[in-house]
Amino acid sequence: MAPSYEGMLKELGLELPSPPTPVATYVPAVLAGDLLFVSGVLPVRDGRLVQAGKLGREVTVEQGYESARLAVLNALAIVRQELGTLDRVRRVVRLVGHVASAEGFVQQPAVVNGASDLLVKLFGDAGRHARVAVGAAQLPLNAPVELELILQVR
Repeated sequence: MAPSYEGMLKELGLELPSPPTPVATYVPAVLAGDLLFVSGVLPVRDGRLVQAGKLGREVTVEQGYESARLAVLNALAIVRQELGTLDRVRRVVRLVGHVASAEGFVQQPAVVNGASDLLVKLFGDAGRHARVAVGAAQLPLNAPVELELILQVR
């Protein structure tokens, strides 16, 4: 029997926020076969960025880590909205983390770990994923982080 990721979410004391609404002309996710592609997700709460600016200037690595953690919770809220339950997730295939970076900032992997660490805690081995952590000159709405997810689903 497949593990209950909804149960694990509760066990970890985590609650998913309401799924964020798109800020432009796109859909939050697309299911293609057994892969769910989640659009870029920002660290928003109640429709507002919780942190703005660039890593290495206005935002610390710790704040960036927390922003990535919130962004992945938002992504998981989209997953639940699309699938009805997180229990349909078979595995996390790939995470792409874009990090708004001031010149000279090179700790993008430490920032994106905020999302990766949560995915592994929640999904266990099924949460271990291929990943890209890359610096960006600027992100939408002056966000410090934007994440994309690809999941294999049941």
